[in-house]
Amino acid sequence: MKELIVFDLDGTLAESKAALDAGMAALLNDLLDNFKVAVISGADWPQFETQLLAHLTHGQRLANLALLPTCGTKFFRYSGDWKRIYSEDFTPAEKGKIISALTYAIASAGFHPMQVWGETIEDRGSQITFSALGQQAPLAEKIRWDPDFAKRKLLKEMLDTTIPEFSVRMGGATSIDVTKPGINKGYGIRKLRDILRIPIDDMLFIGDALFEGGNDYPAKEAGVVCIAVRGPDDTKLVVETILACLDRKTRS
Repeated sequence: MKELIVFDLDGTLAESKAALDAGMAALLNDLLDNFKVAVISGADWPQFETQLLAHLTHGQRLANLALLPTCGTKFFRYSGDWKRIYSEDFTPAEKGKIISALTYAIASAGFHPMQVWGETIEDRGSQITFSALGQQAPLAEKIRWDPDFAKRKLLKEMLDTTIPEFSVRMGGATSIDVTKPGINKGYGIRKLRDILRIPIDDMLFIGDALFEGGNDYPAKEAGVVCIAVRGPDDTKLVVETILACLDRKTRS
């Protein structure tokens, strides 16, 4: 049995930008009573608060939860309240270069949707995120925009050429995440190992973007055992299986 269960957020624990549903929240509460748990996501801290933490039962069990926003470029732990352990922020010059490269790539690719909902390029301090339809786009619109990842694969190829000194990954339903070189979910996995003192062999990662180029793929590259899911319903089945195995072990 693994000691630490690590999850992606959007597309894994919840639909893109949506809150945990009651069933997932109950399963995570049960998991936190028995395991160390971590969540690594391209989302920034405010989204963690509204999408995840607002739906979990508060109390001492949160000491078993580690949160790594913006693809592991930040790390938070609970000790009465949430404390930031580190943040790998960009310099102003780095931010300017990334935003310019994104703007040029989007224009060159001809991606001009008829409607957007909110910001399309967001500065998250330690990560610059492009959301093709805006941060508040309806899920149904997001799903229709790039179901086979072809549009974002094109953008990633262009950005890998124009800003090769940064890490570029596809995340969520419509997004591209840019971080400092080597600062990604694999970096987050290694930080979990070092800070929590849990070997990578004792971790399990669950995510929906474990394909090459996806923002979960660096976790796989880091050597952690991974389970690919297609959405929150798959994730529920995985967590239910983990808890059932624990229950059988307790009874034996």
